[in-house]
Amino acid sequence: MNDIQCLSHTKWDCKFHVVWIPKCRRKILYGQLRKNLGGILHELARQKESRVLEGHLQSDHVHMLISIPPKYAVSQVVGYMKGKSAIHIARTYLGQKKNHCGMSFWARGYFVSTVGTDEEVVREYIRNQEKEDQRLEQLNLFK
Repeated sequence: MNDIQCLSHTKWDCKFHVVWIPKCRRKILYGQLRKNLGGILHELARQKESRVLEGHLQSDHVHMLISIPPKYAVSQVVGYMKGKSAIHIARTYLGQKKNHCGMSFWARGYFVSTVGTDEEVVREYIRNQEKEDQRLEQLNLFK
């Protein structure tokens, strides 16, 4: 109950587990890009009055627990974050100064689920996902 937030006529606690991937699931979210992308995603969420409560950039996907006010659709906020971050990546890392028509960094779509009383379980899952992926990769080496 302590996470309840307020708008002018609304009290709310809406949290979502969101995952999306780069196009073709390229493993490119490391190095300088990974270091800067977290701050960019936090700022883009703030611009839509949302908060990234927990997040992790894997080598080939983005995991986050995000709090979105009920006046915005989840698709609106996630679409905004993916679109604006793709433009930023194209301008900063790919050397394009103008709008990059026809190019996209992120794959279409995303996964989303609501987070109810299992918030701590979802937070733990996001924190430990990279370790679990590495463990599964090691197991596949012996097959």
